[in-house]
Parts: sequence; C-alpha cells; structure tokens
Amino acid sequence: MPLTADDDIRDLLANARTIALVGASDRPDRPSYGVMKRLRDHGYRVIPVNPQITGEHVHGEFVFRELGQLGDPIDIVDIFRRSEAAGDVVDEAIAIGAKAVWMQLGVVNDAAAARAEAAGLKVVMDRCPAIEIPRLGVAPVGQD
Repeated sequence: MPLTADDDIRDLLANARTIALVGASDRPDRPSYGVMKRLRDHGYRVIPVNPQITGEHVHGEFVFRELGQLGDPIDIVDIFRRSEAAGDVVDEAIAIGAKAVWMQLGVVNDAAAARAEAAGLKVVMDRCPAIEIPRLGVAPVGQD
C-alpha cells in the first residue's frame, strides 16, 4: 500500500537528502520547475532527469538522460510523468536502488506501485512533496 498516513510521509521527507526529479523542466511556467526550486530551497539535493534536455542545467544542476546515469544514491525518485509512463520510471528506480518513488499530483499507477513495494521501496502517489513539506511541518534538510 502506498504511504498515506501523515507520519509516514513526514518520516520519508525528513529522512531524505537526495531527490531525482524525473520530468524536470527548464521552463519556469512548468510545475516541475517550481517544485524543483522549492525542494532545493528546503535543502534537498535535487538532480533533474529529462532525456529531452539532457546536458542542459536546471537551477544550476546538470540534467541527466536517465536514472541509470546517476552515480549518487537516491532517496526519492519524484515522477513528473503521465501515469502510463510512471511504470518505466519505477522500474529504473528499482534498478538503481532508490529508497522511494513519489508520483506527483494526478500520477497514479497501481501496478508500478506494487512492483516498487515488492522491491522494498516506499511509494507515494498523487501528492506533491512541495505541498506536503509545509503541510506536515518538515524541517529544512540539515536543521532537524
């Protein structure tokens, strides 16, 4: 079952340090652009992933083509993709040993969530961490 209890979501966010944001955009009018900025401002290291803008920079971070290129351990893979595309991202997250997958508002893929949970990952669906952090009172990274 995906995480739905406030305490569980708060714990996930409080213990995360590095987030891979799949579907990151370099366009300020896109939700992923603003969410990445808010997560960075809260103290997380956010690594953008988007094959369409690979090699560019978003908020000063190099944009990677796919999760498999990342060399750092990832606590949360934040998915800004359509529900149908989330399954492939979840499979990549499992392959790189991420600790959790977070499907953004409107993104629901029960089969992918089940695969992630079977592989030991925590799952959040149809929520936004930039909304949950202030709602749950999660302290800025490094200030807990």
